Amino acid sequence: MAKIGKRISKARDGLDRDKLYDIADAVKMLKERATAKFDETIEVAMNLGVDPRHADQMVRGVVNLPNGTGRTVRVAVFARGDKAEEAKAAGADIVGAEDLVEKVQGGEIDFDRAIATPDMMGLVGRLGKVLGPRGLMPNPRVGTVTPDVAAAVKASKGGAVEFRVEKAGIVHAGVGKASFGADALVENIRAFADAVQKAKPSGAKGTYVQRVALSSTMGPGLKIDPSTVQAQA
Repeated sequence: MAKIGKRISKARDGLDRDKLYDIADAVKMLKERATAKFDETIEVAMNLGVDPRHADQMVRGVVNLPNGTGRTVRVAVFARGDKAEEAKAAGADIVGAEDLVEKVQGGEIDFDRAIATPDMMGLVGRLGKVLGPRGLMPNPRVGTVTPDVAAAVKASKGGAVEFRVEKAGIVHAGVGKASFGADALVENIRAFADAVQKAKPSGAKGTYVQRVALSSTMGPGLKIDPSTVQAQA
């Protein structure tokens, strides 16, 4: 445990926990301190001025990160016939219809994202209790219920990130790896923040983006000046 404590205290060295950092400076500092034996994920968390218990204050959406996420995403597609073949050709990891529904009902969930053609939703709807809590339920609002399964598979594999505000009004996501270039990470973070901004619900009152923080998997968290996260004109 002493070794871990030493590494963390070294990572925190020279950081001001109360300062609001410029996004570019924060990314540079986190990259320098990401010294774990694996490629750490860089994560952004945004505190929003919403109460998601109210339907008109729910924030959710999807964003295609310009530089990808750096992680391998396993994609399952619920489809039949030609659409199933299209999904396989586009690189889907698992494709099926009733057989796949049965596997998922049995607890076999070996994927990170689920896509379905509209005609399959009668079947897939039965999986709400299994997939819903895991954030895996296909939804037309984020492009995972679609007749164009090939495009949806490619987007999922290429850096599409879904986001959904939690009860406490926080939305967060992994926006790349510590091995990414600093500019690529800043670009991804700004794309994510822009998508969250565009998803601002009609019921949001007062300041929408209240706080922004950035961290790496094993590193410290830094408070970010929200104005520096906005896309630069």
